[in-house]
Amino acid sequence: MWFSWDNLALTLAQCACVALPAAGLPAWTRRYRTGAWALILPLNIVLVVVAIAVIPTTADVLTWVALLLVPPGCALALGWAAHGARPWLAVLAAPMLALTWASPDTRAGQVALTALIAGSAITVGRLLAGAAPLTLLKLGVLAMAVSDAYLVFSGHLQAPNAVLIAAEPGLGLPQLQSAAFGHAGLGYGDFFAAAVVGGILAAEGRPQLGPAIAMFVVSYAWDQLFLVYDILPATIPPALVLIGDELWRRRPRARRAEPREPLPSIP
Repeated sequence: MWFSWDNLALTLAQCACVALPAAGLPAWTRRYRTGAWALILPLNIVLVVVAIAVIPTTADVLTWVALLLVPPGCALALGWAAHGARPWLAVLAAPMLALTWASPDTRAGQVALTALIAGSAITVGRLLAGAAPLTLLKLGVLAMAVSDAYLVFSGHLQAPNAVLIAAEPGLGLPQLQSAAFGHAGLGYGDFFAAAVVGGILAAEGRPQLGPAIAMFVVSYAWDQLFLVYDILPATIPPALVLIGDELWRRRPRARRAEPREPLPSIP
C-alpha cells in the first residue's frame, strides 16, 4: 500500500477545508448573488492551464495574485469565515506569512504556508456558498473534478502545473500559489474544491465533521493510485464526498409505524 507522511499532512489540511467553513454573508452582498459565480470552479483550472500553455509568463502574474490575496484571505478565515473565528485571530496571518517568507524550506515554514493557503480557500468557500445557488455550485464542483481529471490523465496538466509551481514573484518574496510539504505538493485549486464543499455543507446546515473524516478515507484510498501514476487530481475526493453526502441525504427512510387504536370491545 502507498503511504507518505508528507502527503498525509497536506491531506489533513485539505480535510480541514471541508470541516471549517462557516455560513452566511453580510446583507449588503445579496445584490451580488448570481449563478455565474459557480463557473469559477471549472474555469479556474481550464483557463489557468490554457493561459500558461499559451503564455508561460501568466504563471508570474498568478504568483503575484496569490501573494496579494492569500494572506488577507487567511486573515479573513481566522477572523470571520471559519468556525471558531475571532476578529483578533486575524493578526496571526502576519506571523505565518513572515515564517513562510523567512523559512520556506523548513517544516515550520511549510506548515505556515499550508495554513495560509487553506485559510484563504476557506474564506473563498464561504463566500461562494453564500453568493451562488447551491445546486449550481455543486455542479461546479463536479465539473471542476471532471476537467481536472481529464487534464491530469491526458497529460495536459503536468507541464503548465510545473511552470506555475516554479514561478516566483521575485525580490525574494514567498511563493503562495501552491502548498509543499516535504516531497508532497498540493495546488490551491485542490484546497479550493474542498473548501467549497465545506461551504456548501455549512450553508445547508449539514454536519461537516463526518464528511471531513470521509474525505480523509476517500483521499487515502484515492492516493493508492500513486502506485501507478506520478500525479493525481486531488479535486476528485471532495467531489466524491459531495456525491456521497447527497446520496446519504436523499436516502429513503423507513416510516415509523403509528400505533393502532384498540378496537372497541363488544359487551
